Amino acid sequence: MTPRLPYPITLTGDGIILREWRDDDLDDLVALLDEPAIARWTPMPSPFDHEAGVAYLKRARQGRLNASRIQLAITTDGGKPLGEVLLFGVDAGLREAELGYLVGALHRRRGLAAGSLSLLSSYARSTLDLGRLLLRIDPGNTASTGVARRCGYRLTGEPPILQEGPYGPSSLDTWELVSAGGSTRQQRLRNFAARRYGRR
Repeated sequence: MTPRLPYPITLTGDGIILREWRDDDLDDLVALLDEPAIARWTPMPSPFDHEAGVAYLKRARQGRLNASRIQLAITTDGGKPLGEVLLFGVDAGLREAELGYLVGALHRRRGLAAGSLSLLSSYARSTLDLGRLLLRIDPGNTASTGVARRCGYRLTGEPPILQEGPYGPSSLDTWELVSAGGSTRQQRLRNFAARRYGRR
């Protein structure tokens, strides 16, 4: 069961403003995503050109209008997009969702990915009442795994998920946000069983 997600939204905190994508972001979007390092770790088309950007913004807008995902531009002032953070694959029955993030090459090492992931994770927990938040990361993507750790995500031990991309296959590990009280191995195994075999 997928609930309808709030639209539009703006999230702010720690010098970061997360906002909805706009049509006039096209040139900035292409500049952000036309990068081999992003294509290596995500299913983005490569090269990421004007046509890919138009299609991407169209999908983002449709996903927001039908309220099936949250897809926000990362900014520091509400203006120029420096990256993206998103929430998708929401299952209201299991109270879980997956998140993702990316930051353009010129804007890294400023804490934008960690700050944005923390903002959206907090919103997902407090406002959307989601109990289990997940990331899927190739272990070779050490920058992304570092962000996950800083934001309180931990490896679950679930089997890797294979993903094909423009630069070949990736093997994605599952990370889970650990609550203030921690997440026990028994809880993780119960959640994994529910995902694989149906709710228990």
